[in-house]
Amino acid sequence: MNVKERLIVALDVDTEKKALDLVDKLKGHVKIFKVGSELFSSCGPDIVRLIRKKGCDIFLDLKLNDIPNTVAKASISIARLGVSIFDLHALGGYDMMKKAKDASEEEAKSLKVTRPKVLAVTVLTSFDENGLKKTGIYDNIEAQVLRLARLAKDAGLDGVIASPFEVKLIRENLGKSFLIVTPGIRLGRTAPSDDQRRIATPGDAIRSGADYIVVGRPIIEARNPLDVVQGIFEEIEG
Repeated sequence: MNVKERLIVALDVDTEKKALDLVDKLKGHVKIFKVGSELFSSCGPDIVRLIRKKGCDIFLDLKLNDIPNTVAKASISIARLGVSIFDLHALGGYDMMKKAKDASEEEAKSLKVTRPKVLAVTVLTSFDENGLKKTGIYDNIEAQVLRLARLAKDAGLDGVIASPFEVKLIRENLGKSFLIVTPGIRLGRTAPSDDQRRIATPGDAIRSGADYIVVGRPIIEARNPLDVVQGIFEEIEG
């Protein structure tokens, strides 16, 4: 995989103008942009269409989690948008994940377009062990992530979203073809972690076995976002 294809830039902004300005600055260097809840709630599906018109791929990060029929219907709508990747919570269960994947695949087939890859969110990077226990889950984070990753694979999903801390474990247990997308990326070991707990540098995440890394604030808040992107590419190649 080309190094430029391994970086997903998170458009964690709240207006169409901010998002499209960032895409225009980076689109010759970045292939995939992430549209999350903040931007999607602000701008709706049109923001996906506008970014796709600029020749870029979309990871729609809405972390769906509802009864299987509801998520399946949402997955059909997402397939119609032409996104490359979308995600849902593995805690929604086997039936929800399988129906979502099957529904999006059938819709893409009927439209004669490439089906979106479907990923499962395992344990959010904002959790540490104590935070996980407060939800009533008393296994350690690694055990919980691996359990949910296996469930996602059994349901036919393409891969998972997991922190840099669990990438190696997933790769060793679920093989090379199972996609791993890794948020919680910070530039430099002393960079602020904000609300994320399980973080790593781009190079560490890739060396652990991540297929893609997701980077938001370090890029979009930079004075020159392209310089930061180029620095990430250099670190990955190094």
